[in-house]
Amino acid sequence: MIKQTGTGLVIRLAATYVGAVIGAGFASGQEILQFFILYGYKGLLGALVSAVLFAYLGAMALYLGVKLRAGSYQELLSYLMGPWAGKFMDILSLFMLVGGLGVMLSGSGAVVQEYLGLPQWVGVGVALLAVFFVIMHGLTGLLNVNVILVPVKLAAVCLIAGLALAARGLPAELPFINQHGVGGHWLWSSLLYVSFNMVVPVAVLSSMGRSIDKRTGIYAGILGGLGLGFAVAMVTIAGLAFYPHVTNYEVPMLYMASGVSASLRPVFALLIWVAILTTAIANAHGFASRLAPAGGKRYRFFGFAVCLAVLPLTLLDFSFLVRLLYPVFGYAGMALFFSLLLVPLWKFCKR
Repeated sequence: MIKQTGTGLVIRLAATYVGAVIGAGFASGQEILQFFILYGYKGLLGALVSAVLFAYLGAMALYLGVKLRAGSYQELLSYLMGPWAGKFMDILSLFMLVGGLGVMLSGSGAVVQEYLGLPQWVGVGVALLAVFFVIMHGLTGLLNVNVILVPVKLAAVCLIAGLALAARGLPAELPFINQHGVGGHWLWSSLLYVSFNMVVPVAVLSSMGRSIDKRTGIYAGILGGLGLGFAVAMVTIAGLAFYPHVTNYEVPMLYMASGVSASLRPVFALLIWVAILTTAIANAHGFASRLAPAGGKRYRFFGFAVCLAVLPLTLLDFSFLVRLLYPVFGYAGMALFFSLLLVPLWKFCKR
């Protein structure tokens, strides 16, 4: 396969990385509230740590994918964790991708039902059709749809956060209240946040090892990681401007958007749906590329099959699925997080 290069590919890869992370939890603001805002201004230190880690880990996943000429994340896991632990993490990651896809499709139905008053199955069906369309076009379809949708949702998140901050301004003093924050400490919370959000990107990015060169992968990983860190910081700052009232809402970004202008509500609903869609696409691609690294008919078959297999999950409540699965995903991802963070450095020093 001829390797692709160029600035356009860097941007598409970076957009794919961002799209795999910014899902319903991020766009709603609930993730940022729990992992960063509840730590007051120290949450901004956590945002800085997450930006550095996202940039490093994204670049490392792409670099190793190219080095190993990986067609799926299985090769990367074996390299990082050895054959036995890598096989266990491989199976665990498959379940996490399936569960994440089910959560995203359920979330799509919930958004359509809540904001448009339409039956939940309409939102699920539209999202399914969009995922099917991208899977039909393989890796090219994944990259192209992300380069269109991801900048839109990233810009929308930052715009809403910026307008909210301009409307309120930061308070001179902010109580440091962290008893409800994830992890109990701002630093551990930021590490958990990155761990929680790296499983899907690693599955997606490492599958591109046969299609890009090392320099392109490194630049894309850094660009995508810094973009994620910037978005985290913007939402955190905006949340601090609305603190402590923002802590009382299930969808903090909606509260902030409504505080600026009522007309932002439908924009925010669209933002949530786009965020859900791009993450659902990333999950489906990660699963299909693992079972059919070469793409083609088998790739499309597994992509379609996993979408149909998770339909029973869409009958469950979206918030219930988030509460049930997300904490499990976060702690399960710690093994991959520390392996990707430390093993390449250890092997380099040993060599």
